[in-house]
Amino acid sequence: MVLEKLGDSLKNTLGKIAKSVFVDEKLINELVKDIQRALLQSDTNVQLVFDLSKKIKERAKEDTAPGITKREQLVKIVYEELTNFLGKETSELKIEKKPTQIMLVGLFGSGKTTTTGKLAKFYKKRGYKVAVMQTDTWRPAAYDQLEQLAKSVGVEFFGVRGEKDPVNIYMAFQDKIKDYDVVIVDTAGRDALSEDLIEELNQIHSVVKPDERLLVISADIGQAAQKQAQAFHDTVDVNGVIVTKLEGTAKGGGALSACSVTNAPIKFIGIGEKVDDLEIFHPQRFVGRLIGFGDIESLLEKAKEVMNEDDAKDMQDKFLKGDFNLLDLYNQMKSLKKMGSFKKIMGMIPGMSNMNMPKEMLDVQEGKLEKWKIAMDSMTQEELEEPDKIGADRVDRIASGSGSSIKEVRELLKQHRQSKKMMKMFKGEKDMNKMMKKMKGKMPGGMKF
Repeated sequence: MVLEKLGDSLKNTLGKIAKSVFVDEKLINELVKDIQRALLQSDTNVQLVFDLSKKIKERAKEDTAPGITKREQLVKIVYEELTNFLGKETSELKIEKKPTQIMLVGLFGSGKTTTTGKLAKFYKKRGYKVAVMQTDTWRPAAYDQLEQLAKSVGVEFFGVRGEKDPVNIYMAFQDKIKDYDVVIVDTAGRDALSEDLIEELNQIHSVVKPDERLLVISADIGQAAQKQAQAFHDTVDVNGVIVTKLEGTAKGGGALSACSVTNAPIKFIGIGEKVDDLEIFHPQRFVGRLIGFGDIESLLEKAKEVMNEDDAKDMQDKFLKGDFNLLDLYNQMKSLKKMGSFKKIMGMIPGMSNMNMPKEMLDVQEGKLEKWKIAMDSMTQEELEEPDKIGADRVDRIASGSGSSIKEVRELLKQHRQSKKMMKMFKGEKDMNKMMKKMKGKMPGGMKF
């Protein structure tokens, strides 16, 4: 999960509120200190942390709103202030003209070229005709990398191998880009924002006249993000930020919070290495995931991308009844894998991130799924439809016939039993959306919001 350590710290802090008998000044002070510690450990700017602490303390003195307890109000205040802290509102990048030109800037190692490919895939999935352009003449592998990414994503690639002037590259395709809805221009970087990079960016910026100027910034640089964002903003008037590598660092708090100070809001976050691991940054949803409230909206959006409506409805019915067979389990898990890791998905379901789920249930790799499918090919129709009938002698036969180990076959059957067991808690709820809404109202510690 993104910023897992920060999320765990914040969930533990809110858990103290849920277990407390009284909400008094002592509890509020302890709560604020815990939040300070968690944010500072994620490399968030000290002054910003103290400003947030002050706001939480001031609002904690407010009269309790009708219909909720003082404990619930305190959790609500923390949730709202953390959301405000990370930008408050979603800042979406809208495609309103043809072509909409997006220019990506940033230093070496920030992930600009990879993000160009991710952004291209993001807009192609939404029905836009997309092209990418390589104007990075400094990094030798930049041309080949983006060309391969464009091919894998299925979008047009523009570039001139060997050309040293990025302006000439852009001018060579100026007439062709008019046929596209979205054109993403990948620019050169440096180890630092040097004078020659500033000059180069100014030149390409004056020619492209991009509609969006997005700074790609790596989460692992921590508090240096604020200075870097301001410097690029002064150079090309950055109007948005993409934070990359959030899944692999504990320092992401610095990048997430510092960028908002420059008035260049975070528009996307990179949450993995795959080309689909790019999300619109929704502060409310992000904080919801961090503190265990879940993120049902993003979960349903991801589900729509990997499953058509009829298949989703059929799976929903079987899932909620708890009577799905081994083939249903395989298809379900195959679809879930396309949405991301199981741990990531569990973090989007309210309350699930706080449950002690079996590690093997959250860590099913693609290779294991394929091995299970081979084992299923050696099963009879009866065994596929009624796996509870599979005893030791049948396990031996299935393992021998499929070239699988007995352990792998038993793992498959165990996964099926655990999935059915988990679904028993939802049995009787006929509508998945109603179930999700019911869960969304749950707060850590059993409180309702």
